[in-house]
Amino acid sequence: MTPLRIGILDGDDIGLEIVPAAVTVARAAAEVHGVAIDWRPLPIGARALQTHGHTLPPETLETLRTLDGWILGPIGHRAYPKGPTAINPHPILRKQFNLFANVRPTRSYPDIGCLHDGVDLVIVRENNEGFQPDRNMVAGSGEFRPTDEITLSVRVITRTGSRRVARAAYELARQRRKHLTYVHKDTVFKLGCGMFVEECRKLAPEYPDVHVDDVIVDTFAMRLVRDPQTFDVVVTTNMFGDILSDEAAGLVGGLGMAPGLCIGEGDIAMAQATHGSAPDIAGRGIANPYAMIESARLLFDWLGHSRGNDAAVRMAAAMSRATTAALADADARTGDIRGRGNTASFTQAIVQQLTSAGRV
Repeated sequence: MTPLRIGILDGDDIGLEIVPAAVTVARAAAEVHGVAIDWRPLPIGARALQTHGHTLPPETLETLRTLDGWILGPIGHRAYPKGPTAINPHPILRKQFNLFANVRPTRSYPDIGCLHDGVDLVIVRENNEGFQPDRNMVAGSGEFRPTDEITLSVRVITRTGSRRVARAAYELARQRRKHLTYVHKDTVFKLGCGMFVEECRKLAPEYPDVHVDDVIVDTFAMRLVRDPQTFDVVVTTNMFGDILSDEAAGLVGGLGMAPGLCIGEGDIAMAQATHGSAPDIAGRGIANPYAMIESARLLFDWLGHSRGNDAAVRMAAAMSRATTAALADADARTGDIRGRGNTASFTQAIVQQLTSAGRV
């Protein structure tokens, strides 16, 4: 089978530690399961600004167009200097490759400080419109200040954007426990959230096997704390999804346990953990690599299914089993999840689980 072409984009700060950890685990799993991968390291972020004069060099963007997917580390764009070449690459990549759905799983594991047992849900967040000013306009910004006393923010909701993220969520629900919840606030945002709700409802007849319900966003935020086990797949608009997925991560050990995968209607996907670049702990070797490793696993599972690559699907399943086993070892896992280990020990524990298990 043709090798999977995968980009490696380390990002900034702890990205320089956790992306190599994810690649190390993926390499080990690929070797065990016979998955051919053509790895392509590419410059991005602060280092790329120093070496190429741009945080997203044109050659990086052009190479990404030739790949099946890539692993993107966290970007510390808040620390970038002001200037046209020091941009945040995230919204550019999402727009350029039409990655409109941000899939964010939340799962609880024993003994790592989870607030609830039995949590296993996925929030599917619309990725390319909404309130975020860097992605709801082709040019200019969605925020403006006509006077010093007034700031206006524009939220963009489209039928196309709502329909396609809803369909992605329906498809995911069909693969899981066949339960979809769409989250909104159409009691107040009657036009914006109302349009999103309309498009979610329209698709329901196409998925008669999926149980569908809806919850107002503030009620959902409360229920997510009280009874998260009642949810399976959740779909919502951009800002709601961003906030709620961080709340969900707090239930299961924090942002170090919050993976993500950006997908669209095309055949390219981007593995991207949902946390930031954590400059305060960068270089200390203590960052939790789980979210980045699990994001990479999601990428290979998605690529395996979309391309009929059964070996990649088995590889992803093996990564999941190995990570779960490593999380049970307090000496291996990192301090943020009640462990006594570090980035390297956790990574090595997962690799050891992979190699000892062999082919399954």
